[in-house]
Amino acid sequence: MFLLIVIGFSQCASTQKLEDKLPLEIDNVYYQHWTSGVEGGGSGYNLFIPIKSNPNDIMLDSLYFKEQQVKLELKGETVFVGRFKSEANKKQDIIMSSNRLEEYKNEVPKLTKKMPFELNDTECVVTYKKGNKTKYHKIPNITQKASEKRLNMPFNKQ
Repeated sequence: MFLLIVIGFSQCASTQKLEDKLPLEIDNVYYQHWTSGVEGGGSGYNLFIPIKSNPNDIMLDSLYFKEQQVKLELKGETVFVGRFKSEANKKQDIIMSSNRLEEYKNEVPKLTKKMPFELNDTECVVTYKKGNKTKYHKIPNITQKASEKRLNMPFNKQ
C-alpha cells in the first residue's frame, strides 16, 4: 500500500508546473498562416514572440500551440518564431505496388502525442531554460494577423 502511494506522488511530481511570470519582457504574440506558392509545397502557420528585453541567462526553447509542439528559432535578436506545418498542400507520395518491398518507401504516418497542457486557440505555452532548469509559461491573448501576400512572378509590362 505504501509503495502505491509513493509511486502515485512521484507521478504528480513529473507534471509541468506553469510559472506565473516570464522572466523577460515580451510584446504582442501573434501568428500568421502561410501557403507555399507551388502545388505540394506545404502550408502551416508561424507564431511570433517579439521580445522587448532579454536577460542573458534566459533562452526560449520550444512552444506548445494548437495541439502541436515545435522548437523555437531566434529571428534576428528580438523575435522568436515557432514554425508549424500542416497537412494541407503537402505533396503526397504514396507508393502502391504489388511488390510489398516497394511500399516500404512510404512515409510512416505521424502519431499525435498527448499535449501536457490544456490550451484554447488563443493560448500557447513556451518553455525556456533558466540555468539548467526547464520552465513553462502560458501566454494568453494570441492574435492572428493576415498573411503577407507575395508575388514572386515578374509582371509583363505592356
